[in-house]
This record gives sequence, structure tokens and C-alpha cells, in this order.
Amino acid sequence: MENNNVPKHLYFYSVGLSYKKADAEVRGQFSLDAVAKTRLLEQAKNDGIESLLVTSTCNRTEIYGFAEHPFQLIKLICDNSNGSVDAFQKVGFVYKNQEAINHMFRVGTGLDSQILGDFEIISQIKTSFTHSKSMGLANAFMERLVNAVIQASKRIKTETEISSGATSVSFASVQYILKNVEDISNKNILLFGTGKIGRNTCENLVKHTKNEHITLINRTKDKAEKLAGKLNLIVKDYSELHLELQKADVVVVATGAQNPTVDKAILNLKKPLLILDLSIPKNVHENVEELEGVTLIHMDYLSQLTDETLENRKLHIPAAEAIIEEIKEEFVTWMKGRKFAPTINALKEKLNAIKASELDFQSKKIADFNEEQAEIISNRIIQKITTHFANHLKDDDTMVDESIEWIEKVFKIKAS
Repeated sequence: MENNNVPKHLYFYSVGLSYKKADAEVRGQFSLDAVAKTRLLEQAKNDGIESLLVTSTCNRTEIYGFAEHPFQLIKLICDNSNGSVDAFQKVGFVYKNQEAINHMFRVGTGLDSQILGDFEIISQIKTSFTHSKSMGLANAFMERLVNAVIQASKRIKTETEISSGATSVSFASVQYILKNVEDISNKNILLFGTGKIGRNTCENLVKHTKNEHITLINRTKDKAEKLAGKLNLIVKDYSELHLELQKADVVVVATGAQNPTVDKAILNLKKPLLILDLSIPKNVHENVEELEGVTLIHMDYLSQLTDETLENRKLHIPAAEAIIEEIKEEFVTWMKGRKFAPTINALKEKLNAIKASELDFQSKKIADFNEEQAEIISNRIIQKITTHFANHLKDDDTMVDESIEWIEKVFKIKAS
């Protein structure tokens, strides 16, 4: 499948890796922060890539774009992260053309999320598209596809119950704390990091634990103060992290740092400590488990905690897939029309040129030649011929690329 805005030897790919095959450590190696994403897009532009979208979340790092070969896109990820090509080959995926389109629909509608029905990814796709467009890396095909995925996501959210019930990594973390920490309302809880997952976890902690001993620490203190003001919590400076860790019974780490921010060197414990690391890359060094009384739980483990809510969500997958198919069909129809329209127009121009030449010849050869009538008849014949070709190219069973190539070869035309 090619787009008429790009040369025909380019294909639409989705390349990347996700929680399905890559564990948290590997996903951390391939994660891209905001600076890395911008650098990747700049490199893509310099490489002559016309349209590209990049997403990087806790659960996946993916690129959607046009290339001659998928390695061009794999290289972009590896060049701008700490991941290697060898590591990618072990856990990465490559989808081409229709498979790549299918993949974006499943990702954007929450069907491919680590927790089924988690719609957070669609806002990240929107943000990524806006970023690409601002850098001139979003063609008409990409814009139409992203809008179709957004439409599918909205309809699935409103027309099905696939996102019903409370289930997310932040909710699962609070459920884990409630089940494993006695007398939680009187324990000291420290939340380090106030990003999206951190904020959601904090709100769930306040709601479900009735705890008045929750302390927030964030590198940017005003963000912590803003959240604390809403929930009536305590805020401490980042410089006091090591002191607050000693006081805590439960620590929830949800920062966006690229390297571990908590390790055994800063822990001087006198009581048991439960640490939940909700970060990608991991922000808690595994060496903390060498300390007696420390329990370290990572978000991947929490994501595996299925409950009745998740089982109920699975019942709505067929309805969600039906919505995707309906919107995807509309997109594919648009895509096919966009692809073969230049060829049909070029064919019509060719037939009109043949007509003009033949009418000119016959008008000189035949006495009393009725050029007006011949023009009307010829135009009707040309319209019928081009309609036959267009209907053939619209057919679901037609191999569009091969048919376009054959038409252009036979009639010696080149679509603009």
C-alpha cells in the first residue's frame, strides 16, 4: 500500500516493541523522552522521511511512518534511545501496510493496552501527531488515519462498556497496598513523582485508604503543591527524599527519570518498607531487595492482576472490534480512492488525447463529418471505460498496486 503523496516504492510501517514481548527493563532501554522524540523526528526529516509518528509510553515505544524498508525506522528508535538493533530483533515487531493500519486501530482504542480498555494511549497518539505535524512530518494519509483512530476510540468509549469499572495500574497499585499492608490508614505513605500515573495513584490512595499521612515529593515542587492543595496532603522538598524514605512504610515511585532515583545506598531502614515502582524506565534499583524487610513491586506485576472488572470488559471486545471494522472500512475506501484517482485521471487524459487525434483525422477524411455528434459519443465511451476501471480498482478483491501498474504500463501513462 502506497500513498500518492510519496514515491511508490515506499510502504507504510509500524515498528516498535511493547509489554507483550519486552519486559520493563528492555522497554526502559528503548523509551524516548520528549527531547529524544524531537531529536528522532529531526533525524527522520534529515533522512528524507516524509511522514512519521512516534509514541513512547510505559508499555510501548512505536513508530508509524513511510519507508522503503523497516530498518530505516528501527534505526531511528535505536539511534535515539539506549536500545540496540540486536535487542530490538529479539522483542520488536514490524507491521506493514494493512497490518500496520490494523495495529494503530487496536492500540488507539485500548484493545492492545496492557490493561484492556485503558484509553490513555489515544491522548498520547494525538499529542504525537500534533508534534509531527508541527515539524512538517504528517501527510494527508497520516492525518486521516489518526483522525479515524480517534473517531473509533470515541465511539468505543461511548457505545461499549469496555472501559467500565475502576481498573488501571494506579488502581491496581492501591488494591495491592490495601491487601498487603495492615492498618494502612495509620501508615506513612510517600509518593515520589507527580506525573499522570502518580496523580491517579495519589487520588486513589486518598479515596480508598482514608490516610492522612501521605507525603508528596517531586523534583518540581510547585507541581506537588498543586496536587497536594487539591487533596490536603503534605509536600516536602526533593532534598529531603532520603529522610522521608526512612519514615515511610509504603513508597510509590512514579517519576519520568531515565535512571534509577532510589537505590539501597539512600535507604537506612529501621522497619519494613513496601516500594511500588510505577515507572518506565525503572526508577528503583533492584539492589534495594538486598536489604532486609524491603519488598519491591513493579508495574508489570500490578498489570497482571486481573479481577472481575477486567473479565467483564472482555465481553465487550466483539462490539469494539465491529466499530473498528466499520471505521476502518471507511478509511480504506478513502485510501483506495486517493491512490487510484490520479491513475484514472491520467487514463481519461490519455483517452481524450486519442479521441482528439482521431476526430481530427476523421474530420479531414470524411465529408460532412459531424464532429459535435462524434464528440458526444466519444465522451460517453470514455466515461464508461474509465468507470469500468474505477469499479475494478474499488473492488475489495483487487490488488490495487498491481492493477495501477498494469494500467499505466498498457496505456503508457504516469499518474501525477
